[in-house]
Amino acid sequence: MRATAAPGDARAVAEAAVKEGFATIVAAGGDGTVNEVVNGIVGSDVSLGILPVGTMNVFAAELGLPGDLDEAWAIIQAGRTRRVDLLRANQQYFVQLAGVGLDAQVVQATSWNFKKNFGPLSYLISAAQIAAQKPPRLYVEADDQVREGSFVLIGNGRYYGGPLAFFKEARIDDGKLDVLIFKNLAYLDIARYVTNVFIGKHTGLPDVEYFQTKKASVRSDEDVPVEVDGEVVGALPVTFRISSRKLKVVVPVGRDN
Repeated sequence: MRATAAPGDARAVAEAAVKEGFATIVAAGGDGTVNEVVNGIVGSDVSLGILPVGTMNVFAAELGLPGDLDEAWAIIQAGRTRRVDLLRANQQYFVQLAGVGLDAQVVQATSWNFKKNFGPLSYLISAAQIAAQKPPRLYVEADDQVREGSFVLIGNGRYYGGPLAFFKEARIDDGKLDVLIFKNLAYLDIARYVTNVFIGKHTGLPDVEYFQTKKASVRSDEDVPVEVDGEVVGALPVTFRISSRKLKVVVPVGRDN
């Protein structure tokens, strides 16, 4: 067992564990902890196990891992693994999702104490405050096209913000980025988007673009933050791409293809 006390600790511990020769490293936390461990084991053949005990556990949900810790630990002990895609935002690796604009601003505005006290509700409170501001104008370049929007999401798997299938066609081993561009961000627009996500019709909205690609670059004339796996990692410009490396993860029986 190795406890973390500050951002970056999980990555450092994972890097040290790789050098010590561990075959499996378990991240006990949320998506941010998982991301740090992933960046610590990239380039090795170490297996990643997950105990989903964070504020948000989107990647764990994508893998079909249970919330019950005894069941999750039994899966780790069974040791069945699967190789999935690794994505990059400039030089930062990530496994589940990235966001430019609204959600990165929300993450940036939500303190650790706020998350500890209010859990997932903390993000909704911050989102309401951010949505009152004028959204940035983003330019997304992919496959020789330039698209515009106010909020961009990049997915590896289907889920975002919990077990909500934002990226309907995504597979975590298909070698593709799934890109969602939302054009408008007024309160009523956000409510309309969320409602349509719940009924699975958001990709049919006229002010939403959804496509798959190998590479996408996002820029803006404004200072816009970027988040990956729930943690802010910098600001625009950013290029998202599929890494040539794969990640070996421990999965439940029946979730290895």
